[in-house]
Amino acid sequence: MINHISQKVRLYNGVEMPWLGLGVHKSKEGAEVENAVLSAIETGYRSIDTATLYANESGVGKAVKASGIARGELFITTKIWNTDQGYESTFRAVETSLNKLQTDYLDLYLIHWSIGQRSVETWKAMEELYAQGKLRAIGVSNFLISHLQSLMAQVTVKPMVNQYEFHPNLTQPALYEFCRKHGIQSEAWRPIMKGLVNEIPLLNEMAAKYGKTPVQLVLRWDLQKGVVTIPKSVHPERIRSNADIFDFEIEEEDMKRIDSLDKNYRLGDDPNDLENLFLKYGKP
Repeated sequence: MINHISQKVRLYNGVEMPWLGLGVHKSKEGAEVENAVLSAIETGYRSIDTATLYANESGVGKAVKASGIARGELFITTKIWNTDQGYESTFRAVETSLNKLQTDYLDLYLIHWSIGQRSVETWKAMEELYAQGKLRAIGVSNFLISHLQSLMAQVTVKPMVNQYEFHPNLTQPALYEFCRKHGIQSEAWRPIMKGLVNEIPLLNEMAAKYGKTPVQLVLRWDLQKGVVTIPKSVHPERIRSNADIFDFEIEEEDMKRIDSLDKNYRLGDDPNDLENLFLKYGKP
């Protein structure tokens, strides 16, 4: 049973990653993201997940420095954006992130989206940086089975983590099982559905049974499914509340009831719809 915020999962390369982390998507650079990170660290979080796209790596770096916590106790993740993908440009992107985050290495570096062959070239650069020790672990984000199969067929090191949209309305069971079978750690983004879990009657009913909120119930469900989770918040009280999930366990029958809410409903972008992705964020 995962019964403390300090507990970690061991990735296939031996690196240990906290089960619970703070996501900082859309947390504004400056005081907002800095205060969120500091609140999380004070609460006991040791994992922070950012990305080049979020434009707040500098704030994360400042907060980490200000926290006084030893760098080795923290697990910092960032991601390469589409416009930086490619072999040579990946080295530059990593250096930029390291400088902004004020660190010599990253605990986890992810390809944010699969954009075809350019992602393979990106990965080959990441493999070199991994071998050098600048990246302790490397992985992907928003990769579906076809993306993973294509990448793995062309590279030496397989991904250690796949971060993808995962919540009660989108469990992606085939992808989840593929990752489990290949030793790739699943990680959930948008785990609480932008707060929409609070509007699902079954989750409210079950949360009351356990004396928890629907958000806490769903975050606990993630962990019991063996999925690392990184809920986002900039509010100290919610950051603390999101971490209050280590003193109870969901019964197996209730786990299945939450599983039954899956309806393949995406809140985020479809990883297969590159045309929409490029229209929304610009073509690399």
